[in-house]
Amino acid sequence: MIWQTTRFDIDLSRPRIMGIVNVTPDSFSDGGRYLDAQAALRQCEQLVREGADILDIGGESSRPGAPTLTAEEEWARLAEVMKSALSLGVPVSVDTYKAEVMQRALDAGVDIINDIRALQAPGAEALVAAHPRCGICLMHMQGDPATMQQHPSYPDVIAEVKAYLSARLAALMHLGVAPERITLDPGIGFGKTPAHNIELLLRQDVLLELGRPLLVGWSRKSTLGQLTGRPVEERLAASVAAALAAVTKGARIVRVHDVAATADALKVWAAANLSN
Repeated sequence: MIWQTTRFDIDLSRPRIMGIVNVTPDSFSDGGRYLDAQAALRQCEQLVREGADILDIGGESSRPGAPTLTAEEEWARLAEVMKSALSLGVPVSVDTYKAEVMQRALDAGVDIINDIRALQAPGAEALVAAHPRCGICLMHMQGDPATMQQHPSYPDVIAEVKAYLSARLAALMHLGVAPERITLDPGIGFGKTPAHNIELLLRQDVLLELGRPLLVGWSRKSTLGQLTGRPVEERLAASVAAALAAVTKGARIVRVHDVAATADALKVWAAANLSN
């Protein structure tokens, strides 16, 4: 299976690692560490050295309760980092839901639009559909970051997430977007309780029935803290374990903060699977 993006056709015959670079002061696990553009670029370079197949750069936090930014504020954080990251030889993704930011990123040559709102903001769907090649990640979220963790509730979380992603996939394909451009993200931690997140992992195969690759982000999430009792800075082992579990159940891309440890774990996982 191939994920078509602006500059790269990403071979998904083996699991791929998307390295997270948050150019924000308030992201839940690394806010403020890479707000300076040079620090963020050094982190991009480091993640590529550690084995990141894709870089995902975000300028606005999507943690529960996070404030919103204007498009100008978000782009001011992203512009320098993104343009430099495009020279590192790997696909670059922008994590945004604003059409204005998407347009500027695509004009700069970005490879992937990673949208927590699945292109439902005004103008986003048409903008990305009009682009000839850019990769797209559509994520499920109940509510919005300001309120999503207050009272998340589902009669059947798997059925609802699948139906939502199916509808968004169909909408884009109706606009002429090639399915090879699209990946799907169940949105671990976005309007979901720990029980919902675990059920999404256990029944991930149901989402694979949609026929598109899954991109999954468990890294340092609060559910891992609930399971282990560890604070966010001590969730490395849990994050790697969750990434391996997701890959074992069919995910093709894992979105992580800790690239080196995840890359090592996937090498061992791959060797074990080749020997079976």
